[in-house]
Amino acid sequence: MPAYMISYDLRKVRNYDALIKQLRDWQCISPLKSVWLGLLNGPATALRDLLLAHIDNDDGLLVMELKQGCQWGSYLLNENGADWLSRNVTKATT
Repeated sequence: MPAYMISYDLRKVRNYDALIKQLRDWQCISPLKSVWLGLLNGPATALRDLLLAHIDNDDGLLVMELKQGCQWGSYLLNENGADWLSRNVTKATT
C-alpha cells in the first residue's frame, strides 16, 4: 500500500474534529500538528476528494504520495514519525 503525506491549513473556522477523525480512522499518524502520514489506497486525488467533505471551501489541503527511496529529514517529530518514515519510505539523510 502506498505511503501518503496529508497536510492542511484550516483558515477561518478551525474545526478539526471531523478531519482528524477521518485521518485516525484511516490509521494515520500525525508527526506535526497539521501533517499526517498513512499507508492508504490512492490515488492522491481520490483521497483528497474524500477529505474535502471534512473541510471548508476556504481551507487548504495537500495529499502527496511518498515514493520508496525518497529523501527526508526531520526534527522533533510527534507519534514516532521518524520511525514511521524509516519503515515506510526510507532512511533519513544526514
